[in-house]
Amino acid sequence: MSMRQRLENLPVGRKLLAALLALLATVLLVANLAFISAAYWISQESVAPQALHTLGRLIASPALSREALSSASAAETLLKRLDDYAPLRAAVIYDSHGVSLAQLQRGEQIELPLHIEQVDSWRHGEFRINQLVELPQRSGRPGFLLLVASNELPGIFYTGTLTASLVILALSVVLWLIVSRQVRRLITRPIRRLEELSRQVTREENYALRARRGNADEIGSLADAFNTMLVRIEAREQQLKRARDDAQAAFDHAQHLAEESRHSNRKLELEVQVRSKIEKKLTGFQKYLNSIIDSMPSALIALDEQLYVTQWNQEASALSGTRLDEALNQPVFLAFPPLKVFLPQLKRSMEQHRVEKIERVTWGSDEEPRYFALTFYPLSGSASAGRGVVIRIDDITQRLSLEEMMVQSEKMLSVGGLAAGMAHEINNPLGAILHNVQNIRRRLSPELEKNREQAEQAGVCLQAIDRYLQAREIPRLLDGIQQAGSRAAKIVSHMLNFSRRSDRQLAPCQLPALIDQALEIAGNDFDLTESFDFKSLHIMREFAADLPAVPGTANELELVLLNLLKNAAQAIHQRADASTPGQIILRIRLAAPWAEIQVEDNGVGMSEAVRKRIFEPFFTTKEVGQGTGLGLSVSYFIITNNHKGQMEVQSKRGQGTCFTLRLPLTVASPDTGH
Repeated sequence: MSMRQRLENLPVGRKLLAALLALLATVLLVANLAFISAAYWISQESVAPQALHTLGRLIASPALSREALSSASAAETLLKRLDDYAPLRAAVIYDSHGVSLAQLQRGEQIELPLHIEQVDSWRHGEFRINQLVELPQRSGRPGFLLLVASNELPGIFYTGTLTASLVILALSVVLWLIVSRQVRRLITRPIRRLEELSRQVTREENYALRARRGNADEIGSLADAFNTMLVRIEAREQQLKRARDDAQAAFDHAQHLAEESRHSNRKLELEVQVRSKIEKKLTGFQKYLNSIIDSMPSALIALDEQLYVTQWNQEASALSGTRLDEALNQPVFLAFPPLKVFLPQLKRSMEQHRVEKIERVTWGSDEEPRYFALTFYPLSGSASAGRGVVIRIDDITQRLSLEEMMVQSEKMLSVGGLAAGMAHEINNPLGAILHNVQNIRRRLSPELEKNREQAEQAGVCLQAIDRYLQAREIPRLLDGIQQAGSRAAKIVSHMLNFSRRSDRQLAPCQLPALIDQALEIAGNDFDLTESFDFKSLHIMREFAADLPAVPGTANELELVLLNLLKNAAQAIHQRADASTPGQIILRIRLAAPWAEIQVEDNGVGMSEAVRKRIFEPFFTTKEVGQGTGLGLSVSYFIITNNHKGQMEVQSKRGQGTCFTLRLPLTVASPDTGH
């Protein structure tokens, strides 16, 4: 253990005595050092200079000066007289030439200058007090006396100082003994009594003991505080005793309650198990319902009274582009912005408890619009059960397309019956007109012998009649009658083909070969505007690989393709901007169970109103005499009726048109019908 630790572990009284002893020793040591230092300083700064000055004045008298400078022995004799002078450390006498005559040194030898000229430099390095005294002569140069003072105090000074220090030390020890006795009486003993009392209280656990007050000092205050602590501990002990009694009673009561609680816990455990099973079933049922809702093809959105989303299925996420976690607890107009315009209907449905239906809503781009039907179902119930509205969104784009096709088919079927009757009624007079035009041409021809005979009998000249007819343009009129009759006959033929149900057998057809053949015919036989050449169009073929043969009638399919190619060529010719080359794209691809043929052009396109009527019989946008309005209707009849396929058209004004033909890859059974 170190000295510091030992001092720290000493009792308080001993610590005070040790501190007092250290203080007395320090004071005594400091006093002695201060006294010796002061005596030394006074000796060096005052006594020694004055002594040297006095001694120098005595020797510098004329009688002693002449005697000392007379010879070296005289000088040495004079210096020996100074040997008994205690403050003197050394002395040197220099003659009139500045050379040392005699020296006096006491104690350890010191180096003294041998010539007067060396004195100045020597005095710079000498720390002892010295004095140079001039020794005058009657005539001639004077001599000099160098006196060096001693830097040591007299021995009697040290003896006196030591005696005084011992006396002071003895008095200090006596004083320390007196103080230590009082410290033990006033500090150590009261503290020990408090220590013994605290040990007794701890040992006996008797908090009724008390400490004596003693003096009115800090130890007395400590005794009072200790007594106060004992009083409070005693009171606390009594409280703890009462608390232990109360706790024992409470423990007995708690045991009774614990027994009852065990019975209650058993019942609660059974109830918890039952509820847990019910919750699992409810959770499973909820997941089952959510799975059903997510698997529905319609978008379902449930809203609360504030029109915030509470339920949201996968179809709603796909339609709106908003995930379930982003849509929940959000206003419906933020989760599904297109529904913002229907907020009044939603509120009305919820407030009036009435189902609201919106039959047709168009969403999507102009190129690919999609149609939806909206239904708002109110949720009725109490405030606790929850009120709101459910939104059901159905995609009816395909249904509307099918309905449009069905309406078109009904139109075709209804017109078919009318066309059959009209064709039979028109055929007879039309045949007579064409036959009579042919007879008129024959009977006006000069090449027939019968005509020449009848002209001679009548006295007329057939050449003159022919010139007259040419002058009156009768042949041109007959040509017009014949052309009009031929066109009417062609219309009747189309009408008969339109009304006649085909019962011929379908044969496998290679669609690429049919398209190539139709293109060849279109390039050679189309009677288009003289300034337009079908061969100048850029034809692009996009045929899928490994196309199978498709059941069909080659001649009828060629007719359909020729009609579509003719319409595409005419639509391209009608463009106002001819800077972009005309282009027709022909595509063939498989889309089971169909083979799809697309004919797309970059012509003038058509409006939505025209697109909806494009397959109606006798509907045409061409000028009078340029079209019958039966080409696309007959093509539609051939595809849908004769081949049990589908025919659609997509078009946008100024951007072009795309016709899509779908032919079944297999022959339908007879009982399927159209």
